[in-house]
Amino acid sequence: MKPVRMPSRYAVRAAIAASLRHGGASLQRTANQLGVSARSLQRHLGEMGTSYSEMVAEVRLDAACHLLVESNVRISDIALRLGYAGPSSFSRTFMRLMKIQPVIYRRQQRNGKALHDKSSPAASQR
Repeated sequence: MKPVRMPSRYAVRAAIAASLRHGGASLQRTANQLGVSARSLQRHLGEMGTSYSEMVAEVRLDAACHLLVESNVRISDIALRLGYAGPSSFSRTFMRLMKIQPVIYRRQQRNGKALHDKSSPAASQR
């Protein structure tokens, strides 16, 4: 039997992110992108101490944080883009993982970024 080269954690995360952008991050779709069977991917992730659902949750959370801070995309649109059933499902999950509501996270991060930008040496040279 020919040995299969298993993808890195980074490659799995990238494949999940690509799947989310194209309609949903199913295990089968991600495995196909990576050129391995779904079962092999599950086994490999288990050996790495994680699971497919945990990886999807990490990628979704990273993408949500980025979209909340770096864009003006509405929370309902972020929820749909990341594959949540709706904004309330997204908000509950975000709140459970981050211990803060998405709208408050967005406000705090933007305020902190604005303060940082104003105090940076580059900002004073503008």
